[in-house]
Amino acid sequence: MEYILKIELLNFKNEIMYDDIVLFIHIVQQQGLAGAAQTLGLPAATVTRRLKRLEQSVACQLIHRSARQFILTAEGEVFYQAYAQLVAQLEDTQQKLNSDLHALSGPLKVLAPSNISTGLLQPMWSDFIKSYPDIKLELTLSNRVEDMLSSGADLALRIGPQTSSSLYQKRMGALQTYLVSSPDYLQQRGTPNSLQALSEHNLIGISALTTWNMQNIETGKQQEIRPRFSTLVNDVKFVSQLVQDGVGIALLPSSEVSSHFKTNKLVRILAPWQGPHRELYTIWPTGKLLNAKAKCLQNHIGVYMQAIMNNNQH
Repeated sequence: MEYILKIELLNFKNEIMYDDIVLFIHIVQQQGLAGAAQTLGLPAATVTRRLKRLEQSVACQLIHRSARQFILTAEGEVFYQAYAQLVAQLEDTQQKLNSDLHALSGPLKVLAPSNISTGLLQPMWSDFIKSYPDIKLELTLSNRVEDMLSSGADLALRIGPQTSSSLYQKRMGALQTYLVSSPDYLQQRGTPNSLQALSEHNLIGISALTTWNMQNIETGKQQEIRPRFSTLVNDVKFVSQLVQDGVGIALLPSSEVSSHFKTNKLVRILAPWQGPHRELYTIWPTGKLLNAKAKCLQNHIGVYMQAIMNNNQH
């Protein structure tokens, strides 16, 4: 039939708008322009104007309008049947997306390094789970850097800034690194009195930190060291344990050593030299909006890290 051909999507003029189609569907469902205007929160004049624009775009009248009657034309009936289900699906999808973006409930998939999560951040994870019981945390711990896009994660934690342009990132905080050893090791091997003297000792390295960029916080002097390690490990906590056992000297973050200073299991050497800061970042794919759950966790981590850094300064 001729009127069917007139409203086929491929024959629409360029000026037809999705919002006008949605408006028409609501007019039909509310059985009038006034009801649609009230439901959508639009002025009655706007509803009338946009309906006329839609009819001009499809080049046919869709509704017989009078003060007492609301009747679809034959073209209007075909138009409604063609688009009512599509509009309902789109609005339902939009509602679900809005709910996911703003609700503090449902699944939250996060990637994080094992070392820092089972050590420094462990109390933070427990507090987050207790504080937001309606959020189902799906936490994947690994020291391997997993691709965020393929994992489908909402958020990831990484040590150090990321170079990929496909990722957004936000710095959560930073931890100082210190040269440390155990009292027993120093009693047996002596205490080094310079950075150069480190070459005479057993040095334990972390795989992710094989170059030590040292800085003297009193003089501002900087020096790069490429240690010859007697042992190289990819787990920070295990390195800390080896040092406590008297195996050698290591450059470790304050999060791993502060509590051991108090018990004298570890001591700091060559102060005021410090190593590079270990910076913690949250990352997520560019073009993806953070939902409320991810923002909530991001804020939780930020507050926790700030408290850690403030405590380490005292």
